Amino acid sequence: MNLDNVKRILRLLKNTDISEFQYENDGEKIKIKRGGFSSSGEVNVQKSEAEAVVDQRTVSEEIAAEADGQRLFTVTSPIVGSFYRAPSPDDSSFVEVGMEVRKGQVLCIIEAMKLMNEIESEVDGIVARILVENNQPVEYGEPLFLIDPK
Repeated sequence: MNLDNVKRILRLLKNTDISEFQYENDGEKIKIKRGGFSSSGEVNVQKSEAEAVVDQRTVSEEIAAEADGQRLFTVTSPIVGSFYRAPSPDDSSFVEVGMEVRKGQVLCIIEAMKLMNEIESEVDGIVARILVENNQPVEYGEPLFLIDPK
């Protein structure tokens, strides 16, 4: 199952009352389970979140394998939020395709609950692909960038 199919499923389920969805085909499976808030205000953590991370890594590996046979490093979103390529609408993007980046360099910002979270590169390399558009919502574990490591 490719990333576009997973995104399509998530969009379809977003505005429904469905709390659990499971799909399996040829050994690939995806399980989406919505959790709510408990009366104490804590988030209910469910086992399916760990399964979703494993499934998302499989999607990330598929994207990396598709990139002209190169072995590319996939930068994924550590949180759910809105993806921004620049610090403000008037500023230029943090990075562009073909740009050299260093470990620790800011690649983008993900806004979550009005907090701006800088996402940094985990490797030195060249930005091979930017996988999401500016101001697009992203999910936990969603691939954001492909970097060709040095």
